Amino acid sequence: MPRRHKNKHCKKQNQQASQDGDDSCKTLQAAATTEKPPSISSSSLESNPKSSSASDTTGTFQASCRASNTSMTSLDAFHTKSENSQDEEHSCSSEAPSLESTSHDPMAMEVTILQKFILYRYRLKQRILREDMINIIDQKYQRQFPEIFKRACKSLDDLFAVDVKEADSIKPAYELVSKLKLPNKGRVRAGRGLPKTGLLMHVLGVIFMNGNCASEEEVWNFLNLMRVFPGRKHYIYGEPRKLITKDLVKLEYLQYRQVPNTVPPCYEFLWGPKAYTETTKMKILEFWAKLNDKDPTDFPLQYEEALRDEIERAQARLAARIGTGTTGQSSMSWSTSVSTTSKI
Repeated sequence: MPRRHKNKHCKKQNQQASQDGDDSCKTLQAAATTEKPPSISSSSLESNPKSSSASDTTGTFQASCRASNTSMTSLDAFHTKSENSQDEEHSCSSEAPSLESTSHDPMAMEVTILQKFILYRYRLKQRILREDMINIIDQKYQRQFPEIFKRACKSLDDLFAVDVKEADSIKPAYELVSKLKLPNKGRVRAGRGLPKTGLLMHVLGVIFMNGNCASEEEVWNFLNLMRVFPGRKHYIYGEPRKLITKDLVKLEYLQYRQVPNTVPPCYEFLWGPKAYTETTKMKILEFWAKLNDKDPTDFPLQYEEALRDEIERAQARLAARIGTGTTGQSSMSWSTSVSTTSKI
């Protein structure tokens, strides 16, 4: 990746993707903005989760959900108190977001409750049983559970970049799987808490949209629109500056380096080696486009680059297989297929 130089004000002069990159970044910034919801007090959920059984927790959670006459936007079920810990994974200020609007949709309340229940079990490292999820839904909507579950999974995917997949267990159960292989199932550090994969996907997207190298100013301008600010503890991500400049750099998902010849010193972000290994430019573009209800082709410059990247990766994989001498038959079949296609 070529090294770019910036002036003393750290203003990047990248003419290649100026128009499309700027427009798409602004549009997707607005799409990624999430409001921090107010808290609904529920003292019954502030007890130590280890002192109660899973079934008791489900019943308490459901009762607390139904106790409010207002729209379900937040629960103290996610407020796990820890007087002796300052880590964000145990922060009492952690709040659960909601992507569902309940104003004109009778099932939206159930989607939100299910979404929060899944996160609640994930945060406490408890099994997410299918029967418990069904029981958390209002009885008159239980026949619609497949649709409610599908919508809750989409909300979790949009915000946290995690998939809800079936777990290997005796009873039907599910687990949250990070789209990137972050340790502790997306938590970055050991302990309770919510997945950090979504923030990483957004930062990788900012870098890609800005010519594969984004200034620190560009990254924070985007994250500020998501109400994520350096030095301010976030209800999902903890202290974000430490997360993206140290934790994710140490894990090799991001590169954070000083720009040469800048006074005062300025910094920039690039993809780290693990990001190139575990995801692709096309996947990041698809993630961003989906958040804005668009198609990746709506960003032609980025789509063309992502497509080239896919082709190069496919060619590299084929060359590696041919080099090992273990897939001669498949490479011959591939060559025959290409030859046949060209003749047609």
